[in-house]
Amino acid sequence: MAERHLRVMNELSSTDSESDYYKYWIDWFVSLEGNEYFCAVDEEYVTDRFNLTNLNTEVLHYQKALELITDNLSNKPMTNELREQVEKSAMHLYGLVHARYIMTARGLSKMYEKYKHGEFGLCPRYHCSQHPLIPVGLSDVAFKEKVKLYCPRCEDIYCPKSRKHARLDGAYFGTGLPHMIFLNYSANRPAPSEQRYVPRIFGFKIHEVAELHRWQDEQREEQKKRLGITSSAQLPA
Repeated sequence: MAERHLRVMNELSSTDSESDYYKYWIDWFVSLEGNEYFCAVDEEYVTDRFNLTNLNTEVLHYQKALELITDNLSNKPMTNELREQVEKSAMHLYGLVHARYIMTARGLSKMYEKYKHGEFGLCPRYHCSQHPLIPVGLSDVAFKEKVKLYCPRCEDIYCPKSRKHARLDGAYFGTGLPHMIFLNYSANRPAPSEQRYVPRIFGFKIHEVAELHRWQDEQREEQKKRLGITSSAQLPA
């Protein structure tokens, strides 16, 4: 995959500008099957080194990965193994940058639009009436947890249905995305679902049945004490 992508980029080098290069890599990455949860990070954000602070310590071949994302990777020959490592590092770096970008006003706006259109999926809970979900991480540290989906109606999380989505690292979306979205778009926060499934047996709520059983047990014990009986089998029919 890495070799094919780098070869295509090189073939375009004689006709496209650097800006077209950069947009091509981002467009290529977010269009990959399984990457639908990602939004496109703006060029200005990636090229501002302040936004990349300390990421060089988290990504192997950081400089080459950044050059690939920004389409500044040199044409110097690389082994197939190094090409694959650089491509994987570029994807990982993009994920980490993405987690920071979606907490900005511009990034939140893009993720909010995807949420409104149900691009992250719909809540499987019956009483949420297929409300749209939002990706969320359970850890901000990479390689700890896979991405989950948060429903703002029932305020619970679910696993993605697709295996390709389920493999995404939760750190690429961060632990605060859903909550930051509704801090910024509070007027559009859905009302919590007040409907709950109530389990019943023969028409009685289960907790009411349990209370009835406890009351019957207490009455039986009191009757045994009054009659001086030590065994329930001795009770009168």
